[in-house]
Amino acid sequence: MDEDRYGYLLIAPMFLVLSVLAFYPLARTFWVSLRADDLYGTEPIGAFEGIRNYWMILSGDANVVLSYPFFSLENPLSSALVVTVGITLISVVIGTVLGLGMAVILNKEFRARSVARTIVILPWAIPIVIQGMMFYLLFQPSISSLVEPLHDLGVLSANPLVSSRDSMLMIILIDVWRKVPFIALIIMAGLASIDRSLYDVAKVAGASKWQQFRLITLPLVKPVVLIGMIFYTISSMKIYGIVEASTGCSTVPTLTCLVVDTFRMQRWAMASAIAFLTALIIGGIVMVYLVQFRAGVNADE
Repeated sequence: MDEDRYGYLLIAPMFLVLSVLAFYPLARTFWVSLRADDLYGTEPIGAFEGIRNYWMILSGDANVVLSYPFFSLENPLSSALVVTVGITLISVVIGTVLGLGMAVILNKEFRARSVARTIVILPWAIPIVIQGMMFYLLFQPSISSLVEPLHDLGVLSANPLVSSRDSMLMIILIDVWRKVPFIALIIMAGLASIDRSLYDVAKVAGASKWQQFRLITLPLVKPVVLIGMIFYTISSMKIYGIVEASTGCSTVPTLTCLVVDTFRMQRWAMASAIAFLTALIIGGIVMVYLVQFRAGVNADE
């Protein structure tokens, strides 16, 4: 048996498990999304209607029955897709930069480095609901002493928890705060694999710290950074817990919030269509990352 067939044989059990745990629910969700919502009939799912639910969602015809629009440029802060992509884009950019900087610092030798690494991990280890409540209390005007000075400076409104703009900034802050340790850990693993002799050669050649980072660290750690960004992006696109526990879905309407709210209205087919569209969007973003990852690997070769 050649190596390729042997490799396929080894991953066959994992592929079978993934098919049962991931592909089947996704296929079932797609099948339900092709049906009608029978709200007043004896069955929760009505007749087969093809892509009608998708057409209604993307054209805006479904906005009259949804809690908030799936996509709308008239009021972007009420559009689930715009809000989710906005949170994801800003959070991933800021979080990746901070995570890279944190990883570079924690990768150096200094006293109490183990303690520093443990402290850094804490935000990521705290349960999501507790994180949401922490920031809810932090931005609650009647409790927190932080809101009034920020309001006087024009940064926040008098009650940021009811302002869509302020609440979205708050969610981005929470998302960055809790995920920077995660991506920093991934990047630190990549930094640990870099041959230290490369830096010794660079020092002998007279390269500055910035040149060492730009010419050695960044190119070699780029694939690991992209992997971390993939997980970061997927998590941010599915953001729900910290929204519900802090500002509420009515103030920051994300895609996951829209799916949950539509399910609660017992519109199973419509909710399944939104969920499948969300999965397609996430899959498309992941494909872009993988193409970039492949291009980076080929360039290194």
